[in-house]
Amino acid sequence: MEFHSDVEAVDALVSKYNSLKNEIATVIVGQDEVIKNLLISVFCKGHCLLVGVPGLAKTLMVNILSKTLGLSYNRIQFTPDLMPSDIIGTEILDENRHFRFIRGPVFAQVILADEINRTPPKTQSALLEAMQEKAVTVAGTTYHLEEPFFVLATQNPIEQEGTYPLPEAQLDRFMFNVWLDYPAFGEEIQIVKSTTTEKTVQPKVILNAAEILFYQNLIRKVPVPDNVYHYAVELVSKTRPGAAKAHPWSREYLTWGAGPRASQYLILGAKCHAVLQGKYSPDIADVKAIAISVLRHRIVLNYKAEAEGKTVEHIIHQLLA
Repeated sequence: MEFHSDVEAVDALVSKYNSLKNEIATVIVGQDEVIKNLLISVFCKGHCLLVGVPGLAKTLMVNILSKTLGLSYNRIQFTPDLMPSDIIGTEILDENRHFRFIRGPVFAQVILADEINRTPPKTQSALLEAMQEKAVTVAGTTYHLEEPFFVLATQNPIEQEGTYPLPEAQLDRFMFNVWLDYPAFGEEIQIVKSTTTEKTVQPKVILNAAEILFYQNLIRKVPVPDNVYHYAVELVSKTRPGAAKAHPWSREYLTWGAGPRASQYLILGAKCHAVLQGKYSPDIADVKAIAISVLRHRIVLNYKAEAEGKTVEHIIHQLLA
């Protein structure tokens, strides 16, 4: 890809982003904020955790996203009997008595980890190693995953019986925690109309892997003013109950605050959010725009918060105010 300047490249990314949104909208009705967050995490080399009740098109959304991005896609249905080798692959003895590695479904560029909290920690951690290292190790041999590599995990917030909640350290691997809500009344009518006829829409490919890698590097080059760095780090410090800069609500309602990875993702996400709005540098409003998705899964409520009905969102809104 040849551009005369980074400004020209940013303008091209905005154009591609709008084309992506329009193409996804031919199949997915509404969910604009969710799609924006998914695309931000793709361009920031992040992973995303989607939380929503069944039937909100989480799986379809990821499938359509992979098609418009021109990336290979695999869905892994997480179940209590799933083993690490079912994800990363296994070695078999071939007819010549040589060990041969059979690649598992993690060897794709977009992975949908469906209901990740339904499988035991040993299997969860096999995927989380791949997310962190962009590689898997089997019998002492390391196999690198093809980039761009993007994991989208889903969780159902209703049934908690028979689930294995992700530990905080593993949740921290996800850039965003995005909640899906029910569609608006008008949107639901549109969904029913478009899915109960024989007409099917095949989305067009808008980007390819090389372009995505180029734009991921472009996002990292975006300059950030010092006051935005200061605001992002201070916001994260406010979540830590024992810190000098802790917010009164954090001291009262939290047992644990966010770590430095939250500050990194606030800045990366703000850079991308700014660029997708056609700006060449982020401001504090861009940090605020993505703060809930970055912080939601990184702070832990105490008993008092739960007893008083305080949610994580309540507390983040207080910190942002």
